[in-house]
Amino acid sequence: MKQSLQLKLGQQLTMTPQLQQAIRLLQLSTVDLQQEIQQALDNNPLLEAGEDEPGPVDSPPDTDSTPSHDGPLENLEQTATAGENTPQDTASATLPDDLPVDTQWEDLLPSGSAPPPPPEDVPGSDFETRGGARQSLQEHLLWQLGLSRLSDTDRVIALAIIDATDDNGRLMLSVEDIHQSLQGHELEIDEDEVVAVLHMLQQFEPAGVCTRDLQECLLVQLQQLPADTPYLEQARQILNRHLGQLASGDFSQIMRRTRLKEEQLKDVLGLIQTLDPNPGETFAPSEVEYVVPDVFVSKKDGRWLVELNPDIAPRLRINAEYASLIKRADNSADNTYLKDNLQEARWFLKSLQSRNETLMKVATKIVEHQRNFLEYGEEAMKPLVLHDIAEAVEMHESTISRVTTQKYMHTPRGIFELKYFFSSHVATTAGGECSSTAIRALIKKLVAAENPRKPLSDNKITQLLEEQGIKVARRTIAKYRDTLLIPPSNERKRLV
Repeated sequence: MKQSLQLKLGQQLTMTPQLQQAIRLLQLSTVDLQQEIQQALDNNPLLEAGEDEPGPVDSPPDTDSTPSHDGPLENLEQTATAGENTPQDTASATLPDDLPVDTQWEDLLPSGSAPPPPPEDVPGSDFETRGGARQSLQEHLLWQLGLSRLSDTDRVIALAIIDATDDNGRLMLSVEDIHQSLQGHELEIDEDEVVAVLHMLQQFEPAGVCTRDLQECLLVQLQQLPADTPYLEQARQILNRHLGQLASGDFSQIMRRTRLKEEQLKDVLGLIQTLDPNPGETFAPSEVEYVVPDVFVSKKDGRWLVELNPDIAPRLRINAEYASLIKRADNSADNTYLKDNLQEARWFLKSLQSRNETLMKVATKIVEHQRNFLEYGEEAMKPLVLHDIAEAVEMHESTISRVTTQKYMHTPRGIFELKYFFSSHVATTAGGECSSTAIRALIKKLVAAENPRKPLSDNKITQLLEEQGIKVARRTIAKYRDTLLIPPSNERKRLV
């Protein structure tokens, strides 16, 4: 095959480094953006954070003009002159040139230069550090085990049982498995000894730990209640014999078998509901996620206003002193380094400004489209897809998807992710459309107002929505109900 040279014309889309940076900043969350800004400040000497109040990012200067020596440099010189007599300089000026050998620095430095750490008993001091570490359930059980008098054999068994207990306080292994795992030790351990130690550990706090199933967990908690607790024996009988009927809500059969009246059964169920099915959850580490809103929405003079959060990013600017050192015709390494960092700083500022402008455009269009939601709530939510906002702001759907991901809006009704305002639609009998978010809100409202004796079935909810002009299939109602964590009608049945 003979090789040859051919000339072809074609078009190809290439993403410039500036465009790649703008897209990357656009999809970052507020927390990630703050880290990116801090990294840029650390790596680029031409970037600096303004010392004034937070506000919008400074617009980058003209790339075709050399930074002027007027104005900014004069301000810098005035600032440097005004800051000559700082406390540190005053302290250093009072130090003698020759110090005695036995001189201590604490005798020469001002008392305010090294303030003592705040005492631990002061409320609010180092709150994050003090409240960050919490005792786990296993640590709490081991602490109680250390206070118990046990033989070496029983202590080995107790350690194996605690190790097999999950964070909810439930035993993950059976007694036979635990006994089998202890056969490798030199001690001779019987299965009855494992059961005896297990019963001892079940008396530890919190009540109901180290239990094998839900039934045993609740019964152990009942055993630790005072003997004169009302309806204690009836509650123990229901948990022992009628747990299946209790789970399915078959109260009529429970009353028939236990010969309890309706009022008595209500009191027994009230006692059972005070028990904790997952006693170890109180020791589970809770991970708190803080959400910083990117946009604030408020109503003033009958109009909804959209404003960027001024605290999500510091005020950035070009360092005028370093920029003034750049020479046009100098190709030295230092001058090239300053030029490259100046260009990167301008690109970074421009990308931040583009991110804020795009976020404002998208948030404004969302507020215009979902004004009824802000006025009346979820039931007034309108159907909205990414394509609608993309056409309104004349951008691609992928750009809208990046803007609405991990970006939050603070409204009078709460803080919502921008993606929350997008939902599919369902046709109505009048020929219109209804948002799936509005349908879920209606389902929640209907279930909240239902008769606990006769809860609404999925078919009944479908009929009620159809009477309001909303056509929804029964399987769709079941799917929405599952997303709302609403149990089926047979599990919602209660005694009034």
